[in-house]
Amino acid sequence: MSVTHPPLSDLVAGGPDTPSRRGRAAARAGGLVAATLVLATVAVLSITVGAKALPLADVWRGLFDPAAAEYAVVHRMRLPRTLLGLLAGIALGVAGAVMQALTRNPLADPGLLGINAGASAAVATGTALVGVATVGGQVWFALLGAAAVTAAVYVVGGGRGATPARLALAGAALNATLYSYVSAVMLLDTASLERLRFWTVGSLASAEAATVGTVAPFIAAGLLVALAVARPLNALALGDDTARALGARPALIRGAVIAAVTLLCGAATAACGPIVFVGLLVPHLVRALTGPDLRWLLPYCAVLAPVLLLGADVVGRVLSRPGELQVGMVTAVLGGPLFLWLVLRGRVAHP
Repeated sequence: MSVTHPPLSDLVAGGPDTPSRRGRAAARAGGLVAATLVLATVAVLSITVGAKALPLADVWRGLFDPAAAEYAVVHRMRLPRTLLGLLAGIALGVAGAVMQALTRNPLADPGLLGINAGASAAVATGTALVGVATVGGQVWFALLGAAAVTAAVYVVGGGRGATPARLALAGAALNATLYSYVSAVMLLDTASLERLRFWTVGSLASAEAATVGTVAPFIAAGLLVALAVARPLNALALGDDTARALGARPALIRGAVIAAVTLLCGAATAACGPIVFVGLLVPHLVRALTGPDLRWLLPYCAVLAPVLLLGADVVGRVLSRPGELQVGMVTAVLGGPLFLWLVLRGRVAHP
């Protein structure tokens, strides 16, 4: 049975407060609570499951008892890894949703449009030429690279007159060029190869408390900007003229979205490396539940994208015991067939 969503103009202007509308809002709120419970469950699994499984009682002791044998494992390894996966999932899911809404391109994604590649190229440059080895240093290079590529894709794709096809082509070209550059840097600099070889496939394995503390403010700022622009971005979907009539300012909205995407993608890539399909796949899955209204779409993406990322990380740890598969490999393997299934089922639509 198909679900009929209200017109976007109703969502932007407010619309009448009818019983059916209140019922939809209650259903979406209940769904968001259920999704949050799923996220909490996956987070517990992320802390519990590893090269060695820990019973919940041991995890509990490791969380709160410094004298417990499990304290070091939980606080130095698994808790930072889980928190970083949570933050990176939020960043990638929300960034993908606002990019798809801004460009009206169902293929818009931090990976496919080259933004992750821009952050990666900037980090590789900083590592090889400047000797930057800490996340605190890498994040500034990543933000610069993400901002430069976001602007470049938007301009090359046609700016305000951009079409989905031109944006996709511009992103694909920059993506291929920048990843070729990253590969060249790694091959020519042995030290950079050692530091970046796991990072380039997307990994949570090297997460530390300092890493989480460094990227959290940038991701929080990007999330706040994205949530603040949700309603005017709904208006922009109706066209610039209609958006102005509704009181929105298209140029300001576009600037705010670019700033949010830069903060979110730059920080996530600096900490974890490029992770694909999360920002592309989750908004399409969520849109089937919420419709196009970004006021609901963004909170759902902020909850369900970490579910996908942390779940993929747990799967990578379980499948390769006593070693592990990097989370970027798992999301690539799982994301491709799942997105193809969505395409075949006709679930991929224009935002």
